[in-house]
Amino acid sequence: MKTIRTIRAKGRGAEQTERVLSALERRGGAALDAVLPAVKRIVAAVRKQGDRALFRYAKQFDGLTDTANLRITPEEMQAAWETIDSALRGALSTAADQIRGFAINQLPSSWSDSPIPGLMTGQLVRALASVGCYVPSGRHPLPSTLLMTVIPAQVAGVHRVVVVSPRPAPETLAAAHLLGIAEFYRIGGAHAVAALAYGTASVGRVDKIVGPGNLFVTAAKRLVAFDCAIDMLAGPTEIVVTSERGNAADIASDLVAQAEHDPEALAIFITTRADLAKAVVAEVKLRSRNNAVAREALSRNGLVIVASSVEEAREITNRLAPEHLTVDAPSDLDWVENAGSVFIGRWSAQPMGDYISGPNHTLPTGGMARVRGGLSVNDFVKLITVQQYSAQALRALGPKAALIANAEGLTAHAEAIRTRLKKRRPQ
Repeated sequence: MKTIRTIRAKGRGAEQTERVLSALERRGGAALDAVLPAVKRIVAAVRKQGDRALFRYAKQFDGLTDTANLRITPEEMQAAWETIDSALRGALSTAADQIRGFAINQLPSSWSDSPIPGLMTGQLVRALASVGCYVPSGRHPLPSTLLMTVIPAQVAGVHRVVVVSPRPAPETLAAAHLLGIAEFYRIGGAHAVAALAYGTASVGRVDKIVGPGNLFVTAAKRLVAFDCAIDMLAGPTEIVVTSERGNAADIASDLVAQAEHDPEALAIFITTRADLAKAVVAEVKLRSRNNAVAREALSRNGLVIVASSVEEAREITNRLAPEHLTVDAPSDLDWVENAGSVFIGRWSAQPMGDYISGPNHTLPTGGMARVRGGLSVNDFVKLITVQQYSAQALRALGPKAALIANAEGLTAHAEAIRTRLKKRRPQ
């Protein structure tokens, strides 16, 4: 049985390791190119033909035989909530409370300041008017993704929250009932993204689309991104564990857990300790033996990197900019520059972040953690800046602003300022 491979960042293996790392740094959107032609046709058809194309693709890909069932009723969601086990209802409620509490703490504030007498500057925080939340429903039901995408929008104050999910599982419908979702459509794929972005007679357009999905969903989000805002292009799950004193069984269990999401998932362990690396490889092989998806992902994209020094291990970690990162201790946060979400110590199992910790599990992949964090309440608000001058403040700063305007050759800008300065009693 193939298992996770080991490479060394020193000696004869150094050149190979550098090639591997360089390729990993360039991971990301390349896989989308293969599906783009088909996705372009789907998106263009829905944009032009509306419901006619949407229903055609929903029948073909989502098994929607009756267009009257496109929109899920509140009664269906309530029935699902009442059907699921009471323990699961409690778990979903606890997860929702955790996620909501974290989002409330993240919410930015409106503020104002007076940097000089007579000048008020500040910002207003305003929610987006509408968002579409994509909830995958492929190998596994994902009620957690519904919680993670909808709750921050609700905390932000988004008035219209739309959920789309192909063949939604009872657990996902139950989570929608828990959150009071009013608009839920049983569609997915590129056609659902197109409907959200451009609108049809049955599905009103939204201002922003968030949430993970397969290659078709991600490619569609990229295509519509100039017409409808998106959160990020989320690819297959990624995990990096960088450890010098971790427990091999704990490390391996997290690697296998994230690998079971997708055959294309990326799972990497980085250490300077050859003995720990060997132990983790053995544990990974043992723990993935009955998990076909994880086994395939680990054989394709699993990697153990034995670094020549702790400093090199840290440098490699930041180069990879992983979606999920586990480190040994709080002091490790000092060197972490690029990561979607960080888990500290042996008790911080990465799946806890997938479900119930509170921070969002929709995270940047493909190295995008170099430039952004995970989905948050900030993705659902906009900041509007404000400024108000008195005559006194204009006299203090106006001449300097006019000089800059003249330097740029924008004489009307300068005149708009000086016109006010010429008045004996500015209003």
